[in-house]
Amino acid sequence: MRAFTQRLKGKQGRFRGNLSGKRVDFSARTVICPDPNLRIDEVGIPVHIALTLTFPEVVNQYNIDRMRRLILNGCDSHPGANYVIDRVTGVKRLLKYASRETYAASLKFGDVVERHLDDGDIVLFNRQPSLHKLSIMSHRARILPGRTFRFNECVCTPYNADFDGDEMNLHVPQTYEARAEANLLMNVKSNLVTPRSGEPLIAAIQACRLAASVIDCFSKKQTRIRLPTPAIMKPLIGLIISDDFKSPIKLNLVTPNKCYTKNKEFCIKDSYVIIRNGQHICGVLDKALLGSGSKTNMFYIMLRDFGEDAAIEAMWRMTRMTTVFLSNYGFSVGVGDVTPSAELLREKAFLLDEGYRKCHDYIAQLDSGQLMAQPGCTGGETLEALILHELSSIRDRAGRACLDNLSKHNAPLTMAMCGSKGSFLNISQMIACVGQQAISGYRPPDGFYKRTLPHFERLKKTSDAKGFVENSFFSGLTPTEFFFHTMAGREGLVDTAVKTAETGYLQRRLVKCMEVVSKFCLQDLHVSYDGTVRSSVGDVVQFTFGEDGLDPAMMEAKDGCAIDLVHQLEHTRNIHPFSDNEELSGDSMKVLCEKILDAELGCSHALLRGSLRDFVEKIIERTEVVLKLPRFCSNHLNGFVF
Repeated sequence: MRAFTQRLKGKQGRFRGNLSGKRVDFSARTVICPDPNLRIDEVGIPVHIALTLTFPEVVNQYNIDRMRRLILNGCDSHPGANYVIDRVTGVKRLLKYASRETYAASLKFGDVVERHLDDGDIVLFNRQPSLHKLSIMSHRARILPGRTFRFNECVCTPYNADFDGDEMNLHVPQTYEARAEANLLMNVKSNLVTPRSGEPLIAAIQACRLAASVIDCFSKKQTRIRLPTPAIMKPLIGLIISDDFKSPIKLNLVTPNKCYTKNKEFCIKDSYVIIRNGQHICGVLDKALLGSGSKTNMFYIMLRDFGEDAAIEAMWRMTRMTTVFLSNYGFSVGVGDVTPSAELLREKAFLLDEGYRKCHDYIAQLDSGQLMAQPGCTGGETLEALILHELSSIRDRAGRACLDNLSKHNAPLTMAMCGSKGSFLNISQMIACVGQQAISGYRPPDGFYKRTLPHFERLKKTSDAKGFVENSFFSGLTPTEFFFHTMAGREGLVDTAVKTAETGYLQRRLVKCMEVVSKFCLQDLHVSYDGTVRSSVGDVVQFTFGEDGLDPAMMEAKDGCAIDLVHQLEHTRNIHPFSDNEELSGDSMKVLCEKILDAELGCSHALLRGSLRDFVEKIIERTEVVLKLPRFCSNHLNGFVF
């Protein structure tokens, strides 16, 4: 028996559980799975669901023949229809037990046919918890056999979805207005970037990144000593950008990738990517070029330069191409990939002996009173800090030695380098050394009487008694090492659970607060033509949106500028080759820049105008330096050489 207060309050109470709950019709829920052959903005829907979910389509002169065919198909055959609603009487007739031929013959303009969900229909796709705007987006339906929802794996990131049993929800808009709004505002191609920072959120993941980094590496030992051509044209990018060789899309991109070291085009890891007019000149494609979270992403550049349709088409071609390549090429991780070599074992033993010796020296100095305490710390705290630093450095040095001993064809190393999955730390822990286990940033405290575990002597502060795991996952952990390892893992699980509850409750309070603001302002807020944020009745909420008038989703440059001026200059140079026209002086550039700013950007943001002026000043400085250099024509050059 619950009291009146208990019946009302809480998540299961009368208000939140019944009165304010949102219950909907025309929705579906099932398990999700990937399908790289689907377009980025498509979702595969099982036929069983398509037979149940309907859309009320009004009969007119353009669709009356199709509606009659759907009525004749009936309820149990897809595509078909479930109900017919008479325009005049409003009577709703079920087609399962009625004479379908009669209803098809008597169908007239204005009647409503509740037809089955069909290819191309606009649907809403959602995964809970819905933590941000991109947790629910609109897709185009694709009716397929099977029992699961299917979509392209590039769209996993905004939904925070994986395919280990996750379920998602589907909603079918029931009016033409709702379909139009969902298609224009909530479509996948209209939400490729996150509104938080403007970085791409829908991009290639995991297997797609791996295949793209491997597919254009064709160096062979027998041809390595031959002099290569000045630039090897790799046709991969051209096929991804467009399937038409006469396409006007000419992608230009110059950026270092994830493993870049130095020397630009001469980087020893081939990690400086140059794409010029759609041709891949040099560099390896990896997470920095294909993944989310980077404004040097190839698809992000296409989105800004050529539009959202070009970006999602290229992404779709990329997923199909890499899937077929990887299924034919093959890629797997075996025990041999994580087996340490004899040289690595010797180097690891040397590093452990050296590190243990230093730790014993620190302990001996503390016992003899010779250890100098760090500022603000006791002798014991100083000892813990020194030992923790030394043991952490052992793992780092063992990890570097492990990576140096691995072949470049090692499967885990390949995945880590291209950003597909895993990290260099994961590899070193699998092969070399797991390392020091930390709890709240410190070595495991003494849980029993003056010792961490009953397996050790009291007051013992050596590395093995304080959570250092010298074994790797390949060699296997000892029982005590396993205990320490589970301590750190348990702390991570507790943190995850607590933070999830705290952030969820904080978000709910913020949402309720904004709902109160919305009700106070009567309607939703919008940005007016004068730049102020107002309610529907004209009340001013903010004089400038976000205090600076800038939308993070539209910021192209990484430094906060609205336009990536460096990229635009490089792009313009590539698509418009140099001509024999007379060069512009610095003063001429300034005059021309001011004319353009006044004529075309007169009402633009002051920050944008200032950024353009500063950028032009830098170009003028570089141009004046170049103009002072000695000039050579072909005759001068021939005379100089010969």
